[in-house]
Order: sequence, then C-alpha cells, then structure tokens
Amino acid sequence: MRIATWNCNSIRSRVDRAVAFLERHDVDVLTLQETKCRDEQFPLLPFEAAGYEVAHVGHNQWNGVAVVSRVGLQDVQVGFEGMPTWGDGEAAATEARAISAVAGGVRVWSLYVPNGRSLDDPHLLYKLDWLAALREAGTGWLAADPQAEIALMGDWNIAPTDEDVWSVEHYLGRTHTSDAERAAFSAVVDAGYSDVVRPHAPGPGTYTYWDYTQLAFPKRRGMRIDFCLASPALAGRVGGAFIDREERKGKGASDHAPVVVDLTDV
Repeated sequence: MRIATWNCNSIRSRVDRAVAFLERHDVDVLTLQETKCRDEQFPLLPFEAAGYEVAHVGHNQWNGVAVVSRVGLQDVQVGFEGMPTWGDGEAAATEARAISAVAGGVRVWSLYVPNGRSLDDPHLLYKLDWLAALREAGTGWLAADPQAEIALMGDWNIAPTDEDVWSVEHYLGRTHTSDAERAAFSAVVDAGYSDVVRPHAPGPGTYTYWDYTQLAFPKRRGMRIDFCLASPALAGRVGGAFIDREERKGKGASDHAPVVVDLTDV
C-alpha cells in the first residue's frame, strides 16, 4: 500500500493537481492539509470519479484537513482527545486540524499543526499545547494496543534538526526551529512514533516546503516540515519513501511538496 501526505494550500485551487498526483504515483491513501474550505465546498466529484472516498473537516477558509482513500475509510474521527481550542472565552473553538480514518487496516491521521507565528505570540503556546495533547493521545493509543498500525502524517510546522533548514542563521529567533518546538516534536517520537521517511530521503537539502517569495524554490531555500511518523508496528512495514519535489514545480503549485511512503504487505 502506498500512502502520502500533502499540504495542498487550497484544494479547490489544486484539485486537478491532486488527482493527477494520485494517479501518477498510484497512491492508495492521501492526507491533505490546508484544504481551506468548508465541508460542503470540498470538490468531491473529481476524487470520486478517480475511485477515491474522502473524509474531510473544514469550518471556513482557513486550515482544513482530509483523508482520501481508494482502500476504504472506516471509523472516521475528527480531532483527538484533549486537542486544545484556539481563541478566548466564548470565541474559543476547535480548529479543523486533525482527522483520521482506518484505511487498508492502518489508522491514518491528517494533521495540520499550528504555525506558532512568532516566539512571543500566544499562538506558539497554543502550538506547544496542541503537540503535547497529541503526544498524550498517541501514548494512549499505543498503550491500548502496542501492535496498532498508526501513521501521523501532515504538516508539522517544525524543522526538527538543523539540516532541515537551508540556513540555521536565517531562522534564529523564529518559530519552527526553536528549542521548545523541537522538544515537542521529539516528545512525539519518544512516545513511539518514528520518522520513517528520513532513512529513505536523507538530508541536508531534502526539503518539503519553499516560500513563494524571493525565488526560494529555485534557490533551494527550503525547510523540511512535512512528515510521516509511524507507530512501531507500522514502521516495520515501511519499504521505501520519497519526497515528490517535482510537484512543487510549475504554475499553480502548492508551496509544499508531497511526501510518499510505501508499505509492504502484512
């Protein structure tokens, strides 16, 4: 089975590219982030015509996550236990940042981790709380079933090592590379979920995101912030992985590249 994750940066703008990506790489399950649409606005028909089911959660023009599958979608779950809200008082709300389903026997999560914005912004505390809640939930899933096959896939908005950014100096004093964010990422790994792409697509220079401005992509000024973290049972099935840098090219591309993982048969 082949699974993939992609921050598409608006599915309505890139539905044709998404369907073409699925067909080009023969992908069975795709998680999407930043769909940027409400549920009723999601372009279902092109996916269904290609033989895929879709589970999506989106409340407005921000955030939004989905799981797309041609091997079934069972037990769809929106959000995870303890996932924090964003906002103050009555305005606090659970954002559309996490959805999962069982597809081909694997519990696949599409995760869009909060950005953090800046080191002195309350959104960074929200980001750290969000990741702490994910770690707690993920620990519980493995405690309940150590043999569970779980994929935590998506845009983590964290570059966990110095080799995951084009310039360490450029990111000093900024989010995505702070000690607190990297520790939060490592805590999820320590809970039992390993980065199964890095062994097959090592760095430095192996990025998944390039800003639209200042010719960042042709200048190779990117970051590695999109990951698949797998439970021990699932990690044992990974036979290969790659980052589809070609998808970042051309008119109308997302600023992220898809990440693809191949699973061997049980």
